[in-house]
Amino acid sequence: MTRAVAVMASVFIIFALAGFAGAQELPAAGNLTNAGSAYAAEYRNGTSVTRLAGENETPNMSLEPVAGGFVAPLMLTDAGDGTGRLFVVDQVGTVSVIDGNGTLLEEPFLDVRDRMVDLNPAFDERGLLSIAFHPAFRENGRVFAFYSAPLRPEGPEGWDCTNRVSEFRLDPAGPDRADMASERVLLEIDKPQSTHNGGSIAFSPRDGYLYVPLGDGGGAGDSGTGHTPETGNAQDPANIYGSVLRIDVDDISAGNVPENATRATGAGVLYGVPADNPFVANASIPPEIYAYGFRNPAFISCDAEGNLYVADAGQDLFEEVSLVTGGGNYGWRLREGTHCFDLLNFRTPPGTCEAVGRRGEPLIGPIIEGGRDLGPVIIGGRVYNGTALPDLSGHYVFGYWNGNFAAAAPPPGWNASGFPGSAENLTPEDVAMWRLQRLNVTPAESTGAFLLGFGEDEDSEIYALTTGVAGPDPSTATGRVWKIVPANATAPLQT
Repeated sequence: MTRAVAVMASVFIIFALAGFAGAQELPAAGNLTNAGSAYAAEYRNGTSVTRLAGENETPNMSLEPVAGGFVAPLMLTDAGDGTGRLFVVDQVGTVSVIDGNGTLLEEPFLDVRDRMVDLNPAFDERGLLSIAFHPAFRENGRVFAFYSAPLRPEGPEGWDCTNRVSEFRLDPAGPDRADMASERVLLEIDKPQSTHNGGSIAFSPRDGYLYVPLGDGGGAGDSGTGHTPETGNAQDPANIYGSVLRIDVDDISAGNVPENATRATGAGVLYGVPADNPFVANASIPPEIYAYGFRNPAFISCDAEGNLYVADAGQDLFEEVSLVTGGGNYGWRLREGTHCFDLLNFRTPPGTCEAVGRRGEPLIGPIIEGGRDLGPVIIGGRVYNGTALPDLSGHYVFGYWNGNFAAAAPPPGWNASGFPGSAENLTPEDVAMWRLQRLNVTPAESTGAFLLGFGEDEDSEIYALTTGVAGPDPSTATGRVWKIVPANATAPLQT
C-alpha cells in the first residue's frame, strides 16, 4: 500500500469463467516473463489498463456480515483443530476469536501491542501482520506470529524497525488464549524503511514448512538507504530482502542448521533449514531463501495441493500474483509484472529489458496482472476450494485496497498437482496467465471500505476483511469481517 484512494461507492468482484473463448498467447520458448500474453495488463496513454475476459457476463454474489468492531483486520484463519473458531488478526497488535457459534469473544487470543513499534494511525504498513497455526496445533498448541518490533539495539543506525517471526504456545488455562510469556523469537530482520514488510506467513500442506514473505526493504524503486546499489535488494540474493523464506520449525538437529543461517536472536537455534532449499549449498546466499525478486510480497497462500501463490504490490503501474517455486527469480526491479521497469522513470516502462537475472536465471512473470484501473495495491487472497460458490471453484480470489474484489481462472487443463517444485523445470505453459472477468457483488450494507485481507474457514469458505479508514487508528472501530456468499444470502452484522 502506497497511497490513499477514494473510498469505494460500491463493491465489485472480478472473476473468470472457464468457458471464455480466446487463445492464450505464450512467450517465446524459454521466456518465462509472460510479456505479450493476451491477459497481461497494458500500458496505454500513460497509465496501466487491465485486460478482462467476458465482459458481457456478470454473475452476482453478496458479502454477508460476520463481525465488527475491529480497527484494521488484515487476516482471518482457522486453527485446523475442528472447533470451527475463526481468528482475526488486527494490525494494531491483537488476534480475536470468533467462536464456533459465531460469537466474537471479548478477550484477545494473542496481544503483542506492548512489543510492537508505534504505528502511525493515519497510514502504516507495519504492525501485527499475520499468524499461522502449526499443522499439528491440535496436539502441540503452537502458533506463529509475524510483527514489527522497535529496531533492535544492534540494528543499523537510522533504520526503522525490526520484523519478528515468533512462536507462542497455547495457554494451559484455556483454548482461547495464547500464553504471552511463552514467546520464542525465531527470526529478527531489521528494516531500513517502514514500508514493504511482507505480511502473511503460511505453512504449506505439501511439506509442512513455514513460508515467510519479506519485502525489498521499503521505499520507492528498491533504492536508497539499506538497498544494494545498482541492482536493488530484490535482485541481490546475497541479502534476505525481497524474498520468500522457507524454514523448518520442527527440526533443529545439527544437520538441519547451516552455519550461515540468518537468525539474529540471542535465544539460540530455534529453526532449521530444509535440506532441499534451493540455495543451501551456496554459502553467499541466505539458506532460508526459497525464491526472490519481489517488491512487497505482502500476501501469500497455498492451494490444497501446496502450490504457493504470492501477491506482490507494484510500484506505480502494475499489480501481480505469481505462482512461486523453489529458486525462482520473480523479476523486481528489472520488471514490474510483465513489463520492463525504469528506476529513473517509474511511470513509463522501457520498450525492452532483460528476460534473465544477473546470474543468467530466467525471470518468471506473474500468472495474474492488473492495471491501476482496477485499483491501487493488490490484496492477495487464495484459491477457492469451498462448496457454497461453485462458480468460483479453483479460482484465485483476491482484490484491491480501494474495495474492488477479484478472482482469476487457470488456463484450460491446469493441473495443480503437476506444478514443478523447482524453477529449473518451469516451462512457459506452467506459468501461463490466468483470466479475469468483472462481477457485481451486492454489499450487505451501503458503506465505503478499504479492503485489507482475506481468509478462509475449516470448510474452505472465503472471507473478506475491510475497514472504513485508511490507517490503523485505534480510536476507530470500523473494521469488519464479511463472508463471500451467493447473491443476497446475508445475515445481520454482529458487533
